[in-house]
This record gives sequence, structure tokens and C-alpha cells, in this order.
Amino acid sequence: MYNKIDYPVMSYDNNLMKASNYSDVNYGQVVERVVRRDPMGISELARRLNVSRRTIYNWFEMEKLSFDIICKIGFVIGHDFSNEFPDDFAQKSNNAIEEPFTEIPNGVEQPSTAIYYWMDRYIKLLEKFNEALSHEIKDHDPHSDNDWTR
Repeated sequence: MYNKIDYPVMSYDNNLMKASNYSDVNYGQVVERVVRRDPMGISELARRLNVSRRTIYNWFEMEKLSFDIICKIGFVIGHDFSNEFPDDFAQKSNNAIEEPFTEIPNGVEQPSTAIYYWMDRYIKLLEKFNEALSHEIKDHDPHSDNDWTR
């Protein structure tokens, strides 16, 4: 008596469809699917990101993964995740445009990359530690001119 008509989902507005698809997406699963299809492999990806394989697997299980992690993974495997997460990439690019540019104060050297920043910080901490250690050794050196050794 009544004919049932099935309309394909794509016949509706594509923009609405995209928004509803990505609102409940599990970021970790999407990234995992892309990583597993890549010939590099999880061990090599972990090595290049300088994290453990367990960390990679933990990222795969996360519902919401940070934008920075997604970008780092994409950079290492050579994949553009803007196809999978268009709203996040659009929002990030809009935020970058809206943020005011900050000037570097005169006399303050800005590290060119994060590697140099952490390397410089490590060296400074190591120098402080060595200085403190040398003072500690001087204070307890039995061959010094302290009266307590007699």
C-alpha cells in the first residue's frame, strides 16, 4: 500500500553531513587507520617522534587528540590530516590569523627551533649542576685547609 523510499544520505546538504560526521569522530581511531595504512610502521613512527610505541597506542585510544600531535604524526608519515579533520584545521588557521604578532624584546635571543631551545636549557642546567657539585666537593675535600680534618 505504501511505498518505502530510501533517500541516500548524500542527497542532503553536504556541509551539514560533514559537521555531523566530525562532531562524534574518535580522533585516535582516525589517526590509527591512517598510520596503519602507511608503510612506515608504528615502531619507526615512534622512533622518529621520539616516543615509545606504548605512547602511540595510547594516542590511538584517545577520543580527542591534540592538534599538535596530529600535525606531528602527519608530518612524519607525510600525510595531510586536513582531509580527515577539516574543521580543526580551519579553526587553527583562523586562530593563527587572529592572534596578534608578538615582538621579540631586544637582547633576547629567540631559539629557532624547539630542539635548540631544549638543548640550550639542558646545557644551562647541566652547568649549574656541575657548579653546585664542584662546590660540594670543595666543601668536603679532606685535602683542603679546613680545621675539621685534624
